[in-house]
Amino acid sequence: MQSVPPFRSALTGLARAPSSESASNAGDYKRLSADACCAPSEAELRSANRRARLVDLDSHLHCSIIGTCLSTSELRKLVPKFTDLDKQHASDLEIHHAAVELAIEGGQGAKALQKALDARYSGAVRRFETAKSPEALLTLWKEALKSGDIPPAYWALMTHPQAVMSVRQVAFGDLHMLSHLVGAANRADIRRLVALEEENAALKDKIERQQGKLLELGTERDATVRELTRQLAEMSAKAQRVPDVSEGSLEAEVLMLREALNARDERLAIHTSRREAAERRTINEQNHARTLSARLDDTIATLNIVQAECSALEQAMLTQGDKAGSRSADLENLAGKRVVYVGGRPGSNAALRQLVESAGGDFVVHDGGIEDRKGMFAAALPRADIVVFPVDCIDHDSMNLLKRVCDRHQVDYHPVRTASVASFMELMARLRRTASHPPASHFCLRHG
Repeated sequence: MQSVPPFRSALTGLARAPSSESASNAGDYKRLSADACCAPSEAELRSANRRARLVDLDSHLHCSIIGTCLSTSELRKLVPKFTDLDKQHASDLEIHHAAVELAIEGGQGAKALQKALDARYSGAVRRFETAKSPEALLTLWKEALKSGDIPPAYWALMTHPQAVMSVRQVAFGDLHMLSHLVGAANRADIRRLVALEEENAALKDKIERQQGKLLELGTERDATVRELTRQLAEMSAKAQRVPDVSEGSLEAEVLMLREALNARDERLAIHTSRREAAERRTINEQNHARTLSARLDDTIATLNIVQAECSALEQAMLTQGDKAGSRSADLENLAGKRVVYVGGRPGSNAALRQLVESAGGDFVVHDGGIEDRKGMFAAALPRADIVVFPVDCIDHDSMNLLKRVCDRHQVDYHPVRTASVASFMELMARLRRTASHPPASHFCLRHG
């Protein structure tokens, strides 16, 4: 199964695709080239008149659209209908990859995904139809970013008739930067996972006690009302059975009944206020419990990523421990290659250097501009075979400069989640799987 393409390849693919900004209509595209392989697709020629379909979009966009706009539970119900995956035993990653492949291949699977997306985000699609220019479309996208309603706006923008390539690049880049913020928040959530679970259990117990107390108060109130109603009925019947009572006794009895009614109303008001306060507390506790449950789900997702990194690191350590001088299978593709590592920490960088050099590779470290000048990127990167940088130990200026230099010299670069050895080994395992299943070639026999 093919791995998800990295962020660099996605932006590069978008940048190389023909856009409506470079040629205003289908006639301009035809005048640019008469060859079928270089001409715009039929979907691009119709993009000014209707929304784009999922299969019409660039294949680099499918991963971000599927991962952002459809939940894993929805994909687990839909994907097995068009593939041989078992929805009970297939992993979330396998389900996601299968959905991306269905979107790229077209056919009934892509139509089903298109239908599910249109049905779920029909309101956002209608709202974005008011945009009649790329600038208006970007304005709606920025408003969605501020409100946090990302998935509906992302689908409506990507399929909008006015979504030129530059607009899609902006949306794709904004979505990527959000992943940095989510990663930073998840690291703090991992440290609080145990405390959140204990707090969640305590809140559930508290809610159950409050509900029991509320039920007890309601039962007591109903019993009081019934008792007072019975007393009132007895007194009324007694007054009717004794017609010759004196006027003074009747007034005293009426006064007593009024006092009893007032006392009942006061107790009823007290019980009602207690019940309303208990209901409000119960609603607040339930909302807090749902928030904790959502944070727990996000933390578990991050733990799954960390578990994959630890598994890759453990496999590498077991391989080295079996036989002296042996090398991990994930590091075999580094033999004879030059690896440039930008950022990181001194301790982990030393361990990474030992791993790469033991695999027959050359490991070069650049601290990202703390002591080494950022201008040395231009001298170090052209000779590199691969560039790696941890997103948690490099500033954004250095990261943007690094990407520009790598794009200019056609050098592959890969961001990793942390500066740890585990994140580096997980990247090597992912690159090895990508090398064993290369993507389909779009080579043009005439123009290369």
